[in-house]
Amino acid sequence: MRLAFFDTKPYDKPSFDKYSAQHGIEIKYFETKLNADTAELAHGFDGVCVFVNDTVDAEVIDKLCELGVKVIALRCAGFNNVDIRHARGRISVVRVPAYSPYAVAEHAIALLLTSIRRIHKAYIRSRDFNFSLSGLTGFDLHGKTVGVIGTGKIGRVFIDICRGFGMNVLAYDKFPAADLDNGDTVRYAELDELLAGSDIISLHCPLNEETYHLIDGDALEKCKKGVVIINTSRGALVDAEALLAGIKSRKVGAACLDVYEEESDLFFEDNSGHILEDDTLARLISMPNVIVTSHQAFLTEDALENIAETTVKNIVGFFENGECPNEVC
Repeated sequence: MRLAFFDTKPYDKPSFDKYSAQHGIEIKYFETKLNADTAELAHGFDGVCVFVNDTVDAEVIDKLCELGVKVIALRCAGFNNVDIRHARGRISVVRVPAYSPYAVAEHAIALLLTSIRRIHKAYIRSRDFNFSLSGLTGFDLHGKTVGVIGTGKIGRVFIDICRGFGMNVLAYDKFPAADLDNGDTVRYAELDELLAGSDIISLHCPLNEETYHLIDGDALEKCKKGVVIINTSRGALVDAEALLAGIKSRKVGAACLDVYEEESDLFFEDNSGHILEDDTLARLISMPNVIVTSHQAFLTEDALENIAETTVKNIVGFFENGECPNEVC
């Protein structure tokens, strides 16, 4: 089996080399992203491996089919960048539904603590031997209410961590978990109740037509003044322009973002020598109460191992059995 691996980064190779060697898979690594212009690189390969910012639209799918590619292996959980309707019946799509929920949930908490305790500012100050505490006042998490939108594996790990801090949880999910709501410290609520009652809101849901811009101007108007927004899921869950307006109006007290809706041409790359043309992102980063990391919540050694192992098993299962449990279509 031959696999064309797109949008390759140095941290991808060790784990994928390890597991592909065990199963006799030959991988060709391409640094370029998959799109209509680069799909031809998949000529002669049985499958392609793609990540969150590769473009797998109808045009790309048609080209892959023409080239004889049989499977698209996503090395991530989300598949909003794939035209699933167009792929159905033409080419198989498999994914990694869970790699390390702890990695993402812990990063969300790290962003939250960094923000509310001003750790990033204190770090910069102390590097200049400035040990003043002025402007570094934060607040306790204990006793605060956190709204968790999405109670899958990552959301539930995040909830467990929040409970360890002594926080109260309002949860929202289209498909509630039967064993999560204890009627007291963890309780399911309607979205409007969650927005109005939460000091902190963390997003742990997939991106689809229903959740696109779930946090928009109207949603922020329903929130408490000073609410903290955390997004480690998909950028377009949050309307970036509305978030910026909420920060400027002081409605939003802080924002912790590991994803951004227009990140595809920016994140995972070194743009330090270039002028940032995205004015919204530039203004968000310039805000003293905004922390932006570059879609790195998944990036732990444990998660990379799990991603590689599951992806390779998906591919082997597909070619040996004609199907795998992580098949999207």
